[in-house]
Amino acid sequence: MTEETWNQARLIPTSGISGAEEQERRATSALLAVMGVVKEFSRSLLAPLGAPTGRVETYIEVPFQLQDKKLFPDGLIRVSRGSKSWTALVEVKTGRNELQPEQLDNYLDIAREQGYDALITISNEIPPSAGQHPTKVDRRKLRKVEIYHWSWTYILSAAVIQKEHRGVSDPEQAWILGELIRYLEHPKSGAMELEDMGSNWVSVRESVAAGTLRPTDKTAPEVVARFDALLRYTALRLGRQLGTDVVHVLNRKEQADPSLRAQAQLDALVRDAQLHGAIRIPNTVNSVQIVADLRAGQVTCQVDLDAPREGRPTTRVNWLIKQLKAAPDNVRVEAFLANSRGPGSAELLGKVRQDPSLLITDPKREIRSFRVALSAPMGAKRGRGRGAFIDSVLSLVDTFYGDVVQHLKSWSAAPPRLRDVEPEVITPSRLASTALSSQDGAEPAAELEASSNGTSPATLSDHVPADLD
Repeated sequence: MTEETWNQARLIPTSGISGAEEQERRATSALLAVMGVVKEFSRSLLAPLGAPTGRVETYIEVPFQLQDKKLFPDGLIRVSRGSKSWTALVEVKTGRNELQPEQLDNYLDIAREQGYDALITISNEIPPSAGQHPTKVDRRKLRKVEIYHWSWTYILSAAVIQKEHRGVSDPEQAWILGELIRYLEHPKSGAMELEDMGSNWVSVRESVAAGTLRPTDKTAPEVVARFDALLRYTALRLGRQLGTDVVHVLNRKEQADPSLRAQAQLDALVRDAQLHGAIRIPNTVNSVQIVADLRAGQVTCQVDLDAPREGRPTTRVNWLIKQLKAAPDNVRVEAFLANSRGPGSAELLGKVRQDPSLLITDPKREIRSFRVALSAPMGAKRGRGRGAFIDSVLSLVDTFYGDVVQHLKSWSAAPPRLRDVEPEVITPSRLASTALSSQDGAEPAAELEASSNGTSPATLSDHVPADLD
């Protein structure tokens, strides 16, 4: 057999995984072991939870006694700094396994009895918004113990960003973190990506197309939650590629009360047959808005940006066109006039390139802002692959960012310039000074005066009175 068929030895092998229990145990041990070694990686995960900077100790399957039951949480993390310590229990699920409320309630009780700070859950479940837990637990148990959730997608994204973009100071630790990334990216690890829009996706999509979806439909909330999970997954995936923190955009009220976001999404789905949201990429002109129109069968990505505050309307349109050199002709450009409401004038980029005046409805009014949008057919399938809704969204976001968003820059006024002042021509005076000086001789002064009168210079004797001769 040739060497091409040999399997390279790995620090964390995927071979020999016999079932879900072995899969969870190996994933837990691999993750916690790497967190205990790679300081930058563990810090990126634990700092947002309030853990201090210090020595990280990790354990798996730690036994505890709760009343008459002996329980084994999947892991434990302790961070020590001086005499202070921060401790969290860890519960892990892989594959399609979901977290169980009763199990989490027991671990919260253990954490409270032991004086621990938190319970961290890990699974492939992606909650609709950051900070929201995918499993309902008894809120009374959270008075002294915090509960946090990491999706495997979030952990993988954090590992890639740390290794490939932020960097790891120790080369050996960087290699170890790379081995964890290899393991989590393997299908046998159980750390899956978002693969399904839920069992109700097809029925809700058909109801929307038929115009029969009602606000009281019990299947629609799951689709709404899955779409927000898709937006979070899209942000994590794009952030992993760019090496930066891309986030799902929520306003303050939605962050404080996720039910407001869910209700607004449900209302838009029933009223307009649309699901919508936005992601924010650092240092870009604006958030990227994502709209899925279930009735039209179309997904749209769009971004808004302010027009220049000076120049003629044609100049402002040309300013935008120059930035869209890499964009395809089917990108839609819309121009909005100042002090006006409603839609602006829209046209495809290919036509605007040939005739910028197509976006100018009134040459006497200034253009306030632009909207650049790209649409694509919406996948219908609930899973992944060709013709799937999830893949149609991910593909469009990648294309829109690569062809449009990364090339756009906000307009800024040119700094004021100094006026070009012509140098003053200084005409020398006939006298070196308007006042006499001890250094001014009589003869040179007389010579100057005589020359100015057109006479020859006189001698001192010429000016002596006759009576003194």
